[in-house]
Amino acid sequence: MGPHVKYHHTIVPCNRFSLTSFGALYISDVQKEDALSTYRCITKHKYSGETRQSNGARLSVMDPTESSPTILDSFQAGEVYAGHSIELPCTAGGYPSPTVRWLKDGRPVPSDARWTRRLTGLTISDMRQEDSGSYACEVTNSFGSKEVSGLLHVIDPLRVTLSPKSLKTGISSTLFFTCTVEGSPEYTIAWYRNTEPIVSDQHISIQGQHNDTLQITAAQKFHSGAYQCFASRKGHTAQDFSIILLEDGTPRIVSSFSERVVNPGEPFSLMCGAKGAPPPSITWTLDDEPVVRDSAYKTSQYTLSDGLTVSHVNVSSPLIRDGGVYRCAARNSAGSAEYQARINVRGAPRIRPMRDITAVAGRNTYITCRVIGYPYYSIKWLKDGMQLPDNHRQVVFENGTLRLTDVQKGADEGTYLCSVLIQPQLSINQTVHVTVKVPPLIQPFDIPSTSVGKLMYIACVVSSGDMPIRITWHKDGQLIVPGSASGVAIETKEFMSSLQISKVTLKHNGNYTCIASNAAATVSWERQLIVTVPPRFVVQPNNQDGIYGKAGVLNCSVEGYPPPKVMWKHAKGVGNPQQYHPVPLTGRIQIMSNGSLLIRHVLEDDRGYYLCQASNGVGSDISKSMILTVKIPAMITSHPNTTMAKKGQTKELNCTARGEQPIIIRWERGDTVIDAERNPRYSITINKKGDEVISTLKLNPAERGDSVFFSCHAINSYGEGRGLIQLTVQEPPDPPELEVREVKDRSMNLRWIQRFDGNSIITSYDIEYKNKSDSWDHMYTTRNISPTNNQANIVELHPACVYSIRMYSFNKIGRSLPSKELTISTEEAQPDGPPMDVILQPMTSQSIRVTWRAPKKELQNGVIRGYQIGYRENGPGSNGQYSIVEMKATGDSEVYTLDNLKKFAQYGVVVQAFNRAGTGPSSTEINATTLEDVPSEPPQNVRAISVTSDEAVITWAEPPRLTLHGVLKGYRVVFWSLFPDGEWGEMQNITTTREQVELRGLDKFTNYSVQVLAYTQAGDGVRSNVLYIQTREDLPGSPAGIKAVPSSPSSVVVSWLPPHKPNGVIRKYTIYCSSPGSGQPAPSEYEANPEMLFYRITHLTRGKQYHIWAAAVTTAGRGNISEKVTVEPAGKAPAKILSFGGTVTTPWMKEVRLPCSSVGEPPPKIKWTKDSEDSANPVTADSQRQILSNGTLVLRSVKAEDSGYYTCTATNTLGFDTIIVNLLVQVPPDQPRLTVSTTSTSSITLAWIPGDNGGSSIRGFVLQYSVDNTEEWRDVFISSSERSFRLDNLRCGTWYKVKLAAKNSVGSGRISEIIEAKTHGREPVFNKDQPLLTHINSTHAGLNLQGWTSGGCPITAMMLDFRPKGTWAWQSLKANSTTQLFLSELREATWYELKMKACNSAGCGNQSSQFATTDYDGSTIPPIKSARGEGDDVKKLFSIGSPVILVTLGVALLFIIRKKRKEKRLKRLRDAKSLAEMLISKNNRSMDTPVKGPPQGPRLHIDIPRVQLLIEDKEGIKQIGEDKAAVPVTDTEFSQSVNPQNFCTGVSLHHQALIQNTGPLIDMSDIRPGTNPVSRKSIKSAHSSRNRYSSQWTLSRPGQSQSTASARTLTSDWRTMGSHGITATESDSYSASLSQDTDKGRNSMVSTESASSTYEELARAYEHAKLEEHLQHAKFTITECFISDSSSDQMTTGTNDPADSMTSLSTPSEPGICRFTASPPKPQDYDRGKNVAVPIPHRANKSEFCNLPLYMKTDPFFRKQGELHDPCPAVPPREASIRSLAQRAYHTQGRHMTLDSAKQQQALTLGHSGLSSLGVSSGTATLPQRTLTMPGSSAAATASTSSTSSNSNKVGGSRDSLLESSSSALGRLQKQSVGAYSKSYTLV
Repeated sequence: MGPHVKYHHTIVPCNRFSLTSFGALYISDVQKEDALSTYRCITKHKYSGETRQSNGARLSVMDPTESSPTILDSFQAGEVYAGHSIELPCTAGGYPSPTVRWLKDGRPVPSDARWTRRLTGLTISDMRQEDSGSYACEVTNSFGSKEVSGLLHVIDPLRVTLSPKSLKTGISSTLFFTCTVEGSPEYTIAWYRNTEPIVSDQHISIQGQHNDTLQITAAQKFHSGAYQCFASRKGHTAQDFSIILLEDGTPRIVSSFSERVVNPGEPFSLMCGAKGAPPPSITWTLDDEPVVRDSAYKTSQYTLSDGLTVSHVNVSSPLIRDGGVYRCAARNSAGSAEYQARINVRGAPRIRPMRDITAVAGRNTYITCRVIGYPYYSIKWLKDGMQLPDNHRQVVFENGTLRLTDVQKGADEGTYLCSVLIQPQLSINQTVHVTVKVPPLIQPFDIPSTSVGKLMYIACVVSSGDMPIRITWHKDGQLIVPGSASGVAIETKEFMSSLQISKVTLKHNGNYTCIASNAAATVSWERQLIVTVPPRFVVQPNNQDGIYGKAGVLNCSVEGYPPPKVMWKHAKGVGNPQQYHPVPLTGRIQIMSNGSLLIRHVLEDDRGYYLCQASNGVGSDISKSMILTVKIPAMITSHPNTTMAKKGQTKELNCTARGEQPIIIRWERGDTVIDAERNPRYSITINKKGDEVISTLKLNPAERGDSVFFSCHAINSYGEGRGLIQLTVQEPPDPPELEVREVKDRSMNLRWIQRFDGNSIITSYDIEYKNKSDSWDHMYTTRNISPTNNQANIVELHPACVYSIRMYSFNKIGRSLPSKELTISTEEAQPDGPPMDVILQPMTSQSIRVTWRAPKKELQNGVIRGYQIGYRENGPGSNGQYSIVEMKATGDSEVYTLDNLKKFAQYGVVVQAFNRAGTGPSSTEINATTLEDVPSEPPQNVRAISVTSDEAVITWAEPPRLTLHGVLKGYRVVFWSLFPDGEWGEMQNITTTREQVELRGLDKFTNYSVQVLAYTQAGDGVRSNVLYIQTREDLPGSPAGIKAVPSSPSSVVVSWLPPHKPNGVIRKYTIYCSSPGSGQPAPSEYEANPEMLFYRITHLTRGKQYHIWAAAVTTAGRGNISEKVTVEPAGKAPAKILSFGGTVTTPWMKEVRLPCSSVGEPPPKIKWTKDSEDSANPVTADSQRQILSNGTLVLRSVKAEDSGYYTCTATNTLGFDTIIVNLLVQVPPDQPRLTVSTTSTSSITLAWIPGDNGGSSIRGFVLQYSVDNTEEWRDVFISSSERSFRLDNLRCGTWYKVKLAAKNSVGSGRISEIIEAKTHGREPVFNKDQPLLTHINSTHAGLNLQGWTSGGCPITAMMLDFRPKGTWAWQSLKANSTTQLFLSELREATWYELKMKACNSAGCGNQSSQFATTDYDGSTIPPIKSARGEGDDVKKLFSIGSPVILVTLGVALLFIIRKKRKEKRLKRLRDAKSLAEMLISKNNRSMDTPVKGPPQGPRLHIDIPRVQLLIEDKEGIKQIGEDKAAVPVTDTEFSQSVNPQNFCTGVSLHHQALIQNTGPLIDMSDIRPGTNPVSRKSIKSAHSSRNRYSSQWTLSRPGQSQSTASARTLTSDWRTMGSHGITATESDSYSASLSQDTDKGRNSMVSTESASSTYEELARAYEHAKLEEHLQHAKFTITECFISDSSSDQMTTGTNDPADSMTSLSTPSEPGICRFTASPPKPQDYDRGKNVAVPIPHRANKSEFCNLPLYMKTDPFFRKQGELHDPCPAVPPREASIRSLAQRAYHTQGRHMTLDSAKQQQALTLGHSGLSSLGVSSGTATLPQRTLTMPGSSAAATASTSSTSSNSNKVGGSRDSLLESSSSALGRLQKQSVGAYSKSYTLV
């Protein structure tokens, strides 16, 4: 390490002295007194403390003269490493003083904190690559200028990487090291091992262009160690190292196989494992033959991670030849190892042919008898007929191997016989010949030492060994090539070789080896040849002088071989030497490598004679003497090195000198010569004592500035001596400079710097601190802090408090003044107290609500940021670990709901508060149990056993305990029958607490489906899989019908129907025939096959009566007999039909055969007719219908309209017969009514009411859902018994679309309307109360990510974009942390733009901001102000005026366009209205047609559509023409005789949203009890922007102003509305308007254009209806026109009645939807409706029937046939809508009005166009159609009934054909005639 340069000079306030980094001193503004000082440079070594002083220099100061600038110090081209600092010197002289300007690449250097301009030049710190370039220094004054320039190149520092980093391998491995150097392009590489340079040899080679690769081949143990790669460039060095460990890597067998016996064909596997370094390779041999991998042998080898090499040999089908000795050999570069064992394969033994063996004499040899086959008795070896062993060198092992030890040529050479005894008297033999080879033996020899020039002869003689023998010579491991170049001749004979050197030189030194080899072995003998040379002088010693204290070298150099040893001797004195003594070699005196003597510091005792003597044992010694004379320079012999003085006292300094006289002594203070005459504080005195001179310096008084080095200088002709005296003036210390290093919550770390200790050791420190608001009288003190410390920790502080701190320092002199007072705020700490009043409240089966209060204020230790709620399950099987959720603090009281918990499980909950510092202690664990839920799994092991024909036993086991989710209350067995036609019977259930139940009273021989479920307090659990069981057979019932008709004079034909209850498989039928007067005791019996349902009985007597009956027979026996019929054979028989009438049920699109077999004489004719409402239409044959010759009617691909009553008539001349077949065609089910009940963050719960089942039991439901903006639908299959379902695992805060379809035996029905629902949650929002940035400095900015609130959905991504203001490119950053983020490498003093985006599954939130980094000194910068020019005012005026003008023009243009469009719409409305009135007139004319029955009512005006059309105008709201909310009848038609107290009306509503172009029209006539008629919106979302509808509705009569007294408020709040809807008790028609605005979220304005489209669509619909023939004279009834928007929002279920929750839904509507019904008026319509039960309205609370759920009211059996009064008001439920194909069109409820003028009664009927009428339908309708009538005479009920039956229909889907509904079964019971026919249309 180089010395540290330091100048000592007097520092004046102007700071005229400058010191450069390379040791130059510059003085600016030179003054006269600067010439008085002597300037010296003193260097002090940084580590050793050694000081050196230069010679003194003085200035010559002259008066200034004007001159141009001169460059005193400049720079040239150079290099510097990146990250380092450099100073470019540029110092100029001249008068006046010149100015300096620095340029880089021709431009001024930047004003950056890294660039510092000084008096001495330019300093650049933290160099970067871009700092490279050309630098110029320009100096200028008024007389001229100068410039100096140079190139500066910034290079990266060297970085070295050595690989591999560490390596552990085996000896003999090959190693490669790669040294990768980065940074400087020019460098040199050096390699070291264990700090020693690496030299290439036979093992090590250094390769590569830069010597960057080190290769070690055949590595040995000594190559282990630490390897270093050094890269150097111009004094800069970098290195990396690697540790190599080499081990003995000789392989060793660690796992092997053992000897075994196997059968032929029995596979076996051998394994051999070996370790070594490097990993060895394993080979296999069988009886010394290599094992070759083929079809017989499979070999494999692999190396494990621990270095174990494993090899396998697999023999899949061994033969006898595969037996023998298997040997595995492991080999690597370090050696080898072997293992062998015998594998015996059973079979006939034999011996493989054995190869002859060559043995080496003196070594051991093994001979193996290669026996294969097994078993055998023994193996013997014989030689020359004698059994072995016959001496101690022979051993025969049990496995048959013969070992010969120390083989001898004569005794062991010959033929050996292996004899294997395979049977007691049978042996097999095989021979092998052993040849013994004798290796050479070299007689030992030595090589004597010799000298240069002599002859040398070396002989190598082989005393024994087999010939031929080859002899060679090597020197130092290399083969000797004889010749003149080597100076060596070799002569070789048969068994000897000689080496001859004619003239020995030094190059012949070395090791010589004789190598002899023959076929047996190779041997060698090595010896060293030494050539000697006597010593001689190369440099002789001469007399010389030495200066005292300096170094001296006495030269003496010799040579010779062996290298001579030099010895120096010394004799004191300058006369003749008396006696020489060896020179003691110490650190001061050493002999150099060339023999010279080095004296580092010459002393006076070193003078005298010196003798240099050399010897090497060759010849005689040589020597030479010399004289050393010592001269003594002036030196200081005595002075105090250090001394002390107190400030203000007198101090004396003494200095003693000696040396060659004369001696001059001079005193200096620091670098200034002390002139005692000019400075009265100093006085100097000199005294001589012998050869010493004593000088004394006196200071009076001592000051602080005297604490410097004083030096006394002694000078003579031979040199100068100096004595340094360090004077220390002591005083009390200065106060320490105190700073805060770190502040924590309860402690702070202080650090101080003691700038001046008063030149006395600091003995202690005192620290005082207090609360800032207190006085120092209430301070806390930390005393006697050790002086060795420069920092201290102040503990036991309170978090988030402000403290004042000061400090004192002490030395032996006294105490310092107090330090500067610091003000410090402690950090926040983790809260010390837990949250209080933690309360748990189970909310659901999977959620618990946690409430608590914040910790005590004094324990919060800062601002509480949030809380962590830890919860865990405290039950068996739980891991005891807490799951943690985190929430932000909102106030003193908090609440949080834990979701997705296990059902009916106990949870322990703790709560912890956290602030910015961390998390505080947790509250005491409180336990709570989630509510019970239904079991999630069915009972197990459900079994069903059929006991009898009507009894079965069902058994099961309890579900798993973990799936009960509550206390098991019992079990419910659900079962239903499955009929042969695929229909399901009524579903029944039995409840029990046992795990077995007996089902009694079952239908006999019937298939049943059985399911079992467990239930808890929460409800029914999951049903088990359907289990099928069949009851046993029993006696059949009686045939369902029987007919007997004469077919001839002697025969009759009997036909019958199968029993209604076969109770088994009908095996046959027995027909009985008896004659009352025949006298026969028993009837005749006839048997018929079960497939035949008729039988001809012959041989009867004409004219005689017979009684005939029948019975069915099963395996259980004969059943009951049928009724008896009487028949009489006759010659002429009237037509009779053998087939039976009844009901036939079939799925649609199938082929149906209706039989009609007839008999009679003459043969009858068959005719089929199909009943209509008032006539029977003949069935004609076509592509769909065919009548076969036997009378069977075939209907192909039947549809719904094919349902009805079919009559077959058989006629001949003697009579006729008829049967009626009721054909019921089953169709897919109608759409369900789907709604949303509840939502959460991850689930949506749906509820629905099934629609019409299409005549077949519903088998299940298919629920489809998708994310709102996608069409990727997912299917969920739901049981038919379910009426609700929860979709789980949904995305938080996401809109979903849901639709539902039912499925019966025919297929899937129409899909319900698509409803939309949103899970809870919203996009993230940044809390405005939170700071966006935590701190900012010049290059960094900290962002506060905790300010983001998640919106209920976890934040998944955080993106940031920032850029300097005024730039284009954004810098993007993704944040993973959710607490804090730092932006680094920012520009200092720069304004930035910042954009933040936080995203979750609900969306993304954005936050923008601006901030500015500080300047380098921490100061802030002002905001950016745009520069204003002269034209700014004009531009601003233009920028403001242009949008105003454009907006004005746009508004005017929009007004003109709207006015024209309004006129166009008015015209379209008037045209459409005229067309609609024409349709009404046609309808009224059709009502005037005479019909049978009571006269019809008057003409009726129908409301088309029944809404109030409004147009926004400047004057407000105006009505179009005479359109009213409900068009009333004329005064004469609307008689005053109507009882106004009993008149019920439906009200069409319009609310204020129409004016503001926002909301839909709502029809209140379909309001269900207790519901809110909102359109696609959630009642529970009142907190959102989608506000609830207004709670107040106002009624007013048309034609009266809104201010009249007739206006009345219907209800005050939807939630408090009664269960009977809205009923107007006035005789006038009313319109209603909503009091205030409604939902503006996703709805839009209903335009008059939509209304106009409705009229036009209605007209087109009528024209389309006229095309059907049966509608040419139809009675035309408009049932509904409804206008709404097609926008979608969330579906809502809202109700106040829990019993009616499943029917409480709000259904969206579509623009331009109209429905009408056309019914052909028939005379019998009136009569048919007489006995039909038609409900009429009554006031509320007249019957308990009103309190039933709505779906219970649909059952027609609640009504008696003669009951004409409906105990509930007529407020029909809203119909579930259907999505259309072209658009999302919803069909809303239709309604119609009918008036009966016969009794001057008025009735307003509200129908349900998609549903069959209550009391009229045969039970196929899912919801009732309600009708309002005026109570009075029966005529009113009649009119209402007629209207109701005409609307008893079912509407098809928007895409499907309309299906005709079947007629009323009740009406058929009254009169079997043509049923009502109607058809309903829905137009979109």
